[in-house]
Amino acid sequence: MLVDIVPVGEVPAPVKRQASDALQSVYDCDVSVHEPREIPSGAYDEGRSQYRAEEFIELASRVGRGEKNIALTPEDLFYRRRNYVFGLAYLDGNGSVVSTYRLQTSSDGGFSERGSDEIFGDRVRKEIVHEIGHTLGLEHCDNKRCVMNFSPTVREVDVKEPHLCGSCSRRVR
Repeated sequence: MLVDIVPVGEVPAPVKRQASDALQSVYDCDVSVHEPREIPSGAYDEGRSQYRAEEFIELASRVGRGEKNIALTPEDLFYRRRNYVFGLAYLDGNGSVVSTYRLQTSSDGGFSERGSDEIFGDRVRKEIVHEIGHTLGLEHCDNKRCVMNFSPTVREVDVKEPHLCGSCSRRVR
């Protein structure tokens, strides 16, 4: 399987590397990282001061050549009535997106200081694996340690392991 990472906006090289390494490690897949793309026109919602996640998925699906394509962006995303999303994927689809915007905050809502690069990197790895998992047909898992567990806050992201639980892993294989 080939997964294409499509950076949208200014995504630092270490973040792209962490995302690529996580996908290769968990899914044993080939990963290609594209050149950065511009934010999709019409994606910004002025009333919310956020971007529509669906627009980023459509962009990744259009420009990516992989079996699975994921946009990676530092922009703040939302989906429908949710205040924000760390990422979004359509079950069994080929496109998805991860936003690093809110993954940089600490569990108590402030910005991390000591070890923040490591914590941030862990969160990026978990979310990229999570969203690609959805494109492979995985739904949210009840196991709070599984990377496929629903995690609406960074505190819950931090609790998860960076890999699939045994049950989810069997479903993918």
